[in-house]
Amino acid sequence: MNKIVPHAAHWGAFDAVVEGDRLVGVRPFSRDPSPPALIRSIPSAVHSAARIDRPYIREGWLKGRRSGAPRGGEAFVPVSWEKATQLLVEETARVRSEHGHASIMGGSYGWSSAGRFHHAKSQLQRFLGLGGGYTTQVTNYSYGAGMTLMPHILGSNDVIQGPVTEWRSIIAHTKLMLCFGGLPLKNGLVTAGGAGAHEYIPLMREAVAAGVRFVNISPFAGDAASFLSAQWIPIRPGTDAAFVFAMLYVLASEGLADEAYLATHAVGWDKLRDYVLGKTDGIAKTPEWAAAITEIPAETIASLAREAAAKPTMTTATWSLQRSEHGEQPWWAMVGLAAALGGIGKPGQGITFGYGSMNGIGTPRVELPGVSLPGSRNPVNSFIPVARITELLERPGEILQYNGRDITLPDIRMIWWSGGNPFHHHQDLNRLLRAWNRTETVVVTEPWWTPVARHADFVLPATTTLERNDIGSASRDRFVRAMHQAIPPVGQARNDHDIFADIAEGLGYRDRFTEQRDEGAWLRHMYERWRNAAKIQGIETPSFDQFWADGYIEIERPAKHFVLFEAFNENPEAAPLNTPSGKIELFSETIDGFGYEEAPGHAVWREANEYLGAPLARQFPLHLLSFQPATRLHGQLDTAEVAAEDKIQGRERILMNQVDAAARGLISGDIVKIYNSRGACLGAVTVTPDIRPGVVAMATGAWWNPEIPGSTDSLCVHGNPNVLTSDCGTSRLGQGSAAQSCLVEIERFDGALPPVTVHQPPPVKEEEEFSA
Repeated sequence: MNKIVPHAAHWGAFDAVVEGDRLVGVRPFSRDPSPPALIRSIPSAVHSAARIDRPYIREGWLKGRRSGAPRGGEAFVPVSWEKATQLLVEETARVRSEHGHASIMGGSYGWSSAGRFHHAKSQLQRFLGLGGGYTTQVTNYSYGAGMTLMPHILGSNDVIQGPVTEWRSIIAHTKLMLCFGGLPLKNGLVTAGGAGAHEYIPLMREAVAAGVRFVNISPFAGDAASFLSAQWIPIRPGTDAAFVFAMLYVLASEGLADEAYLATHAVGWDKLRDYVLGKTDGIAKTPEWAAAITEIPAETIASLAREAAAKPTMTTATWSLQRSEHGEQPWWAMVGLAAALGGIGKPGQGITFGYGSMNGIGTPRVELPGVSLPGSRNPVNSFIPVARITELLERPGEILQYNGRDITLPDIRMIWWSGGNPFHHHQDLNRLLRAWNRTETVVVTEPWWTPVARHADFVLPATTTLERNDIGSASRDRFVRAMHQAIPPVGQARNDHDIFADIAEGLGYRDRFTEQRDEGAWLRHMYERWRNAAKIQGIETPSFDQFWADGYIEIERPAKHFVLFEAFNENPEAAPLNTPSGKIELFSETIDGFGYEEAPGHAVWREANEYLGAPLARQFPLHLLSFQPATRLHGQLDTAEVAAEDKIQGRERILMNQVDAAARGLISGDIVKIYNSRGACLGAVTVTPDIRPGVVAMATGAWWNPEIPGSTDSLCVHGNPNVLTSDCGTSRLGQGSAAQSCLVEIERFDGALPPVTVHQPPPVKEEEEFSA
């Protein structure tokens, strides 16, 4: 008889169906109104041929080939857990002694696990912090530029991370919703920490029924679901700031701006107004000016500005919009637009970044912290913005400017990475690998032979969530989910906590790391901490034993509709923002004082080096957008059937307008080479009228598969667009990812189609073969 086990993942809560020692199926959580199809991939991912069965060490590392080694191009040697642990104890102690604590990078950026105890990054950084410290990363790839900017402008990151104005408030009050980057349905399938209820799609449907008019300002019509009946404005990528400035020009020149609101709630409107009117630089940011840049008719821009001034309007932008050169500028300009409309802090109005970027943004909930593992202090004050890892490895001892600081880059000798994949998230993968190979030792803890595991020295097999007990919890979700172990560990896989505890023992601090708690004791401890926090807010929750038996807790929706900045709107003096002025900073003295020409004290239009209006477009005439996939989460589940079913001949799809396809003699299903000066990959053409001419789009997350393993200049045969994207910071202010500023050319691939091998283990030499 099958066993049914409650569990959770980033793409939803579910019940695992177990037969013997195998996961044979999943059932959607009964309380989820819109469960995603992605959970169908879980069993085949857990039992994938790409699982790491035992510990491995790169052959060259064992032979003394460390810095400069061709990682990814050598065989791995299987070793015992005892040997791997002892060698890592010795190597970690050596690196700390010879090069200092900052010479160890504690990576682990990524979604890792929905479970809060076995969350890989938390476990790794606790281990490294208690061992003396490490160089860490701040911000993120998702909205790193924006999360650096918004505290200067609005006093916090609530406008990105939440709580934000609820969809219920939009349903009740909004008449017009301006959606820069659209409201993609696929992004609403996932929630960091797991989702008990996918409410994003049902709430949008309620907004349509309430009469909200949606405008999709995006190069891709598919960024707005057909049921939204959205007006499509097919803007040229990277020009959103120009579009917004032209709207501001109409408001300022036609007396439509809410001057009373701006006088009491904002500072710097005079400077921003002078800029859009052309008094600052002699260039009036008229709709006609913007039309030449955006390729959107001036009449469309002007009429939209007038409509927004005449009715309650919510402005939103996807997180992806700021992942471009000068990505801070469109978001800052949009805050200016929302302020000029007088809507920030009013029901159903204002500004939010991310309604279309993740489930849970704007869903009704009580603002409770998630269940979490207690953090540990990092004794080393050494960090970089997360998207600058290649520069960190390339330029030891040099200065990186970021957000008004001059950061001296440490000399990294050892990388620890657990539960993430930089060869998915990062840009210009060939350049990353060249920098990656400068280090002496790379340690990766992973369940699968992902690209980061294939480019490591030590590969330690970790359990998946189904092979351990945990608690699924997200601050954006109303459910806390018990995650019962469903199956025994596959092969020699172990929990991250146990792996690090054994290494910590060899280094002399096991008891401090574990606090003498096992898995069960930690789960009870974490739950009780969360339960006490809930009680302080007047929310009673069951005992741990009751929660574990029931499988979940549901927190009821609050009766009141939450509106972001509501108290500030009602009385800006009594409820000021956490900015120097206490108000919305349309001009920031702080940012202006940094002296960055590309990011002065107010939002400005700055041309990117790579967009369709740049000189480089004559050589590479297509703008490549890389988006989050609907068939997996980043690179997770790439080995499973939902992702495989969407590929063509095993290659990732690339969307292309029929005009561009016809000019190259291409039809749907053709395998093509996509290339620029940074690299090349294969893809499979899907011709569609839903993407504007001159723009192509490809999902991220297909595991990087160089045709020549270990090469830093090899064709990716699978279709990872990050071999093409540019590795430059958005600006010195935000230093975020600029992946969306990318020009390419495409041609038919007529050669013999190289096999996709990345879903199988890499070459292995047994120990006796290695010794010989």
